[in-house]
Amino acid sequence: MKILLTGANGMVGKNILAVASQHQHVFLSPSSAELNLLDAESVRQYFHAHKPDMVIHAAGVVGGIQANMAEPVKFLVENMQMGLNILTAAKDAEVRQFLNLSSSCMYPRDAINPLSEELILKGELEPTNEGYALAKVASTRLCEYISKEDATLIYKTIIPCNLYGKFDKFDPNHSHMIPAVIRKLDEAAKAGLAEIDIWGDGEARREFMYAEDLADFIFYAIERFEAMPQNLNVGLGTDYTINEYYQAIADVVGFTGSFKHDLSKPVGMRQKLIDDTKLTAFGWRYKTSLTAGIKKTYQFYVSEHCND
Repeated sequence: MKILLTGANGMVGKNILAVASQHQHVFLSPSSAELNLLDAESVRQYFHAHKPDMVIHAAGVVGGIQANMAEPVKFLVENMQMGLNILTAAKDAEVRQFLNLSSSCMYPRDAINPLSEELILKGELEPTNEGYALAKVASTRLCEYISKEDATLIYKTIIPCNLYGKFDKFDPNHSHMIPAVIRKLDEAAKAGLAEIDIWGDGEARREFMYAEDLADFIFYAIERFEAMPQNLNVGLGTDYTINEYYQAIADVVGFTGSFKHDLSKPVGMRQKLIDDTKLTAFGWRYKTSLTAGIKKTYQFYVSEHCND
């Protein structure tokens, strides 16, 4: 198939393209300059010119808790516009298959864990990333509506847990937790610091999957797309505390100091663990352990960022 991949320059997109040569598909991976997802007419023209058979929508404005809290308008408006533009253009161009990447951020903040796919819109969202979550809910629902109106269009959503890995961002102000902590602890180890702070009590639980495993899942799903559930969690089905992540990363990067908890800082949801029942039934399981993933990510960080 000819597959249009949005967000090809992001972490997920780069991990997909890194293994694409192992599969028999042709990928269109335009930059944002070549395909401006915020411009509906530009998106329509791209579909008319290139006629993809399938779309994998991995583009988005992403960031950690600080970025989400600082720029909620951007996270809501731009992610919403991108989703609506690409989905409506694909529908109008009669693109038969569409794989939408959502986020476990869109589950209700007070939902009982593990989080099943049926919980979407069943409760209040987490305030610290509500704008991002609203945009993801809209795209997820739109996929459902399009397939409901026209059964020949198979538009489905996967809901990954938190991700980390090669091609991640290590900017302390805009990165997710694991890459931010890798940089923080690596710099602390090199500076010989005796103590590092952790936001909150460190007991909040998170589920992080190595991004290369998500790319592996996506190719698995492409080959079985009609059988895949409408909405499907993709993750580990297991989680760890923030304290455990800090310690695992410290062991890899060589930080031997202690940790101090800053209880004045926000921590977000206390737990965010996906229910992997449907994923297991679909026949796929992650491959990379936490320690192996952190080691690979740290190697990438050292090779790509420490020589800047």
